[in-house]
Amino acid sequence: MSVLLTWLLFPEIFTRCLKLPDSISITNSALIVLLLKSLNLSFFIARRYLVKQKGTFSSFIIRLAIVATALSVTVMIVAMAVVTGFNYAVTEKLYGFEGHVHVIPYNETKSSSLNYSAPVHYDQKLIDEIKAIPHVAAVSPFIAKPVIIQSRGRMEGLALKGVNKDYRFQHGITTTGAPIDYSDTFYSKQIILSKTTADRLDVNVGDTVQLDFIESGAPRIRRVKVAGLYHSGMEEVDKYFAVCDLRLLQRINNWPADSINGYQVDLDNEIYADTVSNFIHYNLTKPPLESYTTQENFSFIFDWLKLQGLNGTILLIIMAVVAIINMGAVLLILMVDRANMVGLLKALGMSFETTRNIFLSIAGLIGATGILLGNLLGLTLCWLQQTFGILKLPEDSYYMQFVPVKIVWWHVAVIDIVTLALCVLCMWLPALYIRRIQPAKVLQFK
Repeated sequence: MSVLLTWLLFPEIFTRCLKLPDSISITNSALIVLLLKSLNLSFFIARRYLVKQKGTFSSFIIRLAIVATALSVTVMIVAMAVVTGFNYAVTEKLYGFEGHVHVIPYNETKSSSLNYSAPVHYDQKLIDEIKAIPHVAAVSPFIAKPVIIQSRGRMEGLALKGVNKDYRFQHGITTTGAPIDYSDTFYSKQIILSKTTADRLDVNVGDTVQLDFIESGAPRIRRVKVAGLYHSGMEEVDKYFAVCDLRLLQRINNWPADSINGYQVDLDNEIYADTVSNFIHYNLTKPPLESYTTQENFSFIFDWLKLQGLNGTILLIIMAVVAIINMGAVLLILMVDRANMVGLLKALGMSFETTRNIFLSIAGLIGATGILLGNLLGLTLCWLQQTFGILKLPEDSYYMQFVPVKIVWWHVAVIDIVTLALCVLCMWLPALYIRRIQPAKVLQFK
């Protein structure tokens, strides 16, 4: 209150301190007092201070702090978008081919669901019960069998996945050519290869390939036509799997029409995979059937993705520490540079808490400006990469041709809130310097 009274009686002091226009009269000061009663005094002084710092050393420090904060926010937004996009792209490709949950005979190793040959009875009632579970999009029976595929003197060892006409490639898998034609009475003599396998065999859509099934030491040969090609970009899928008619593998295995290897369950959202798998396990399946999530079957891929997420977390921590150090140093320089103003305010009776809040408000305004610019720059860079694919990747190592970007808005909000909080909190330690400023010493040089 003493500060407001001094402003009313001696407006020229505050005019010089806060660089207000010299034309402010006592009458105007009275109006300002009324205004300040409805506003936060510390925030008002901080805002006025930042607006009037033009062409001074302080203005350079302020701009430096804003730029540094903006760059930190930009890096954090881009890093989170890339890590999230990478995880989403890889899992989408894997789920697009393998589904989210497999109902198969018990497997001790919990390895890939295609690494077994025990038949189970096709149960339409079980399929209907699984389809009734919330978030289940589709249920497809399948059979898996190893095969050697030959064409033009070249051969590749593959896992052949037999499916019925209801099976569809999900998002993340691109296809060319046509789907398998299931109109044949016995089984379709068509196959879908990966583009990787087709290139290795030097075949294309419409070509004929030979399938060699090793049974009791003697091969059983079938010739099939390449109906289409798929491409996921994942070596674990493209290099080792092909898709054919389920009835073909039943015929090769000498199984009846109601024998399969298991069921593939596709969901509308991957986050429900554990819930659906547990529900199937405890309520629907009986031995020898068991339910496994794709994450369990391909744990090595998801462990690798967690490692990538850890790298992103480390980068965020480093950028946060850099932002704290930068803001703390910059604001300490500002306090030293404005020691005369602090001394004057203390001489006029302003408390330590109010003086400290001025610099906390300065930190908040600098942080908010830097966050706004960082959001603008970071989101623009993400949009450019998402739209034009500027940055490319070797697909054989990263499963994709371009750096994937996926913006999650709550990630951006958390980055903004945490950055602003750090900008204010990191000012508390430098603010202790205010206690050491003695008005008698600093004002004698004014």
